[in-house]
Amino acid sequence: MTSTLVPAPDRLTAPRGGVPRRRTSVLALPEARWAAAATVLFLLALPLQLAGAPAWTWGPLYALTYAAGGWEPGWAGLQALREKSLDVDLLMVVAALGAAAIGQVMDGALLIVIFATSGALEALATARTADSVRGLLDLAPATATRVDGRGGEETVAVEELTVGDVILVRPGERVGADGRVLDGASDVDQATITGEPLPVAKERGDEVFAGTLNGTGALRVRVGRDASDTVIARIVRMVEEASETKAPTQLFIEKVEQRYSLGMVAATLALFLVPLGFGAQLTDSLLRAMTFMIVASPCAVVLATMPPLLSAVANAGRHGVLVKSAVVMERLGQVDMVAFDKTGTLTEGTPRLTDVRPLSGSGLDEGELLALAAAAEHPSEHPLARAVVDAARERAIALQAAEDFDSTPGVGVTATVGGCVVAVGAPARLLNGMTDTDRANVSRAAADLEDGGRTAVLVTVDGTPVGVLGIADQLRPGTGATVAALKSLTGTAPLLLTGDNPRAAARIGAQVGIDDVRAGLLPQHKVGAVRELEAAGRKVMVVGDGVNDAPALAAAHTGVAMGRAGSDLALETADAVVVHDDLTTVPAVISLSRRAGELVVQNVVIAGVFIVGLVVWDLAGDLPLPLGVAGHEGSTVVVGLNGLRLLRETAWRRAAG
Repeated sequence: MTSTLVPAPDRLTAPRGGVPRRRTSVLALPEARWAAAATVLFLLALPLQLAGAPAWTWGPLYALTYAAGGWEPGWAGLQALREKSLDVDLLMVVAALGAAAIGQVMDGALLIVIFATSGALEALATARTADSVRGLLDLAPATATRVDGRGGEETVAVEELTVGDVILVRPGERVGADGRVLDGASDVDQATITGEPLPVAKERGDEVFAGTLNGTGALRVRVGRDASDTVIARIVRMVEEASETKAPTQLFIEKVEQRYSLGMVAATLALFLVPLGFGAQLTDSLLRAMTFMIVASPCAVVLATMPPLLSAVANAGRHGVLVKSAVVMERLGQVDMVAFDKTGTLTEGTPRLTDVRPLSGSGLDEGELLALAAAAEHPSEHPLARAVVDAARERAIALQAAEDFDSTPGVGVTATVGGCVVAVGAPARLLNGMTDTDRANVSRAAADLEDGGRTAVLVTVDGTPVGVLGIADQLRPGTGATVAALKSLTGTAPLLLTGDNPRAAARIGAQVGIDDVRAGLLPQHKVGAVRELEAAGRKVMVVGDGVNDAPALAAAHTGVAMGRAGSDLALETADAVVVHDDLTTVPAVISLSRRAGELVVQNVVIAGVFIVGLVVWDLAGDLPLPLGVAGHEGSTVVVGLNGLRLLRETAWRRAAG
């Protein structure tokens, strides 16, 4: 059998999320229908021949068997031959016709039947690989309820939605577009996109994805991406690209295949002609030569590479890692060092409030201090202001209305809250005019926070300092476990490449277990570090998210981008994308890639053992043609099915474990 890539799926399948996965039925495949027809015709002809019926009763049935089972591979082989490529399918058909020519009509027909059946099983295995990633878009509804500015509703095709539109998602419906919740609260099952086993609570400001299943609440969602640019659509494109690429191992095998096939044809002719020159019988020589041609064909070897790699691509995609090609999947397993960016990669990239420290003599407790600061910051769009306001909301603190709001870049904000002038900003900018005692108290509190890697924010009321807030970027969940897993997998501790200041970088490195921290780097410096490691023989994976990471992602052996936090440039440059920014999937996909490589080696060994064993049997003994056919085609099926093992959920769980 010739190697067949997974057909580029026009629709992707979701493996999880409560909707049954479409599975290709056997009879839906043309190869299976022709194989079934050839089998039925063979089973009608065989009893007649064995019963001694006249040849005219069973001869036409055998002829139809040859036509039904052999026309498709024969035609494909002739087309390949016209392009100066020798297809092993054509050799199988020639061997069957040769058997018929010397009176072995039944043996030739049996070869056709087994060959056609093997081809049907291979096609089914390939289709099942495609099924694992086909149809994810089927989970996204074809229509959505769009809400206009007057509150009116209309049902439109999701392709008509544009960025900025507002859609209504009722309980039990699937979200029609990627976007953010404007109003409402609900639990959303997004296992099809992120792999999270439990529904996720969604409320105002949270991101939702097309194709995910809404729970019991109603949501109004502002569309954030066109239908062609949703997470699901990106998965489609990446799987299409993966199905059209070939890994280096596959390319090597196909290169060897042509030379091997030509050598096999030459050996077959020699095996036929040499015995004839020494007086052997024509029938015996031709039968042995045809048997050799069949068992020596490299069908199983050709099929050894792509099923494991594409199965791994499909499985990784189901769990939120989009690997752009089979080439990338093979390269992932070769990684022996990982370099991380910091902000947006190891950390969430979003400032969060970590400390609320009232100053002595202020008379305020933590809640009162936070309430004042959040009320003053509420009108601001600055990231630090958002962190303060979000913290107050999380603690269910009621905020007073702010009046006379004013924002000064680089300094902070001021507003009148409850009749008092509240200022929130950088300590160094707000210390002017304070007493020496106040300045000393503020400086000590700010220094303590900054020594811990936090950003200090001063709060004053009517010019008097009342407290200091600490704000810091937070580590992503599972970061420490990810670093430890990568160290175990690669045998080398990851390193940190960041443009942040050395103190903050060192703190993050210490928290996650990274000793080699390189801070204050510009993009060209990150590239230089990667090339230095590559020159030392390392195969480096770079994991990043920003525009400044894109050059390093391109320079690395393998680049991985964070899907949600990642810039468009980083997403385009990277070889793989972690859709939901779950770092724990990075070591899992490396492990899955290595497992795919192991299966490729297994397949080559299985194929080689079958070929060598059958060839030796044919040359040294008397291998019956039907048994040779069964052994050869059986090895092809075994190799194909072995590669599909990585489609199973257990394969991912083992890799993640």
